[in-house]
Amino acid sequence: MSATLRAGLIGLGMMGRHHARNLQALEGVDLVAVADAHGDPHGAAPGYDILPDVEALIAARVDYVVVAVPTQFHRDVAMRLAEAGVHTLVEKPLAFDIGEAEEITATFERAGLVGAVGYIERYNPALQEMRRRIADGQLGEIYQIVTRRQGGFPARIADVGVVKDLATHDLDLTAWVAQSPYAQVGAVSTRRSGREDEDMVSIAGRLEDGTITNHLVNWLSPFKERVTVVTGEEGALVGDTINADLTFHSNGEAQTNVWESMASFRGVSEGDSIRYSLQRKEPLATEHEAFRDAVRGEGANIVTMREGLHTVRTVEAVLESARRDAVVQIGTGDA
Repeated sequence: MSATLRAGLIGLGMMGRHHARNLQALEGVDLVAVADAHGDPHGAAPGYDILPDVEALIAARVDYVVVAVPTQFHRDVAMRLAEAGVHTLVEKPLAFDIGEAEEITATFERAGLVGAVGYIERYNPALQEMRRRIADGQLGEIYQIVTRRQGGFPARIADVGVVKDLATHDLDLTAWVAQSPYAQVGAVSTRRSGREDEDMVSIAGRLEDGTITNHLVNWLSPFKERVTVVTGEEGALVGDTINADLTFHSNGEAQTNVWESMASFRGVSEGDSIRYSLQRKEPLATEHEAFRDAVRGEGANIVTMREGLHTVRTVEAVLESARRDAVVQIGTGDA
């Protein structure tokens, strides 16, 4: 493999245009080919011949490809790239369903290729610092993780509902921040915008380590919100991924042993709050750097396809729970 990696991109839609911008600016990488059957609607790749399909990308002798086509096409494109021996970063979610995700993951692992999933929130400075502080024990035992991801409907989405498009971020980042997969989920969803797929969902869950979770996700709010709150025995960390802000609220011990029957109850009260100063680098740029380094064999700070498979499994459990109006248990599915 050459010192300068030859990269390709397939899909020049709303997300693909941002990948194109980052790939063109990425040190040690040369974006040599782009493809989209519908051309370049956002002018993301001026000066490039817009190739028609993945076969044309492979013919351009690329070292790796970023896949930003609609979710329903992830399987076919990723499998063709694996067959050609091309390292691949697939935009989230990894695949349309569990069967496709399992097939993609197994194929890339057997081929010994670097395969990753584009969960950009993992590279947000607020969440990276949050995860580090939790791992260092700042919150002590973790009790609960709550996320809110709300806003208006994005015209770019035509093939999936809000669970596969947005809630997949929260399910991935929650398991990643806590370093524990989901054990069970219970969800309710609704359709209010006239679309076939759900546009609002409320999810309650429990991780394998006992942490309880709650996620509110919709395309129906007249404001945009991206918030993650982790509560533990020593306080709470609040991450705002729109502004890349992280705030710590410490617990102040509450005196609850006023009478004997309450002596065993441990309460908390408001303590000090600290807003941390963070280096606000674009998360997508960090994601591209991590994948480049993984292809070079110089790092492993990527969301693996195996992790992406686990998230698809959790997403499918959420949809099943909403259909059945029942709590769904989640297994790893790994042999």
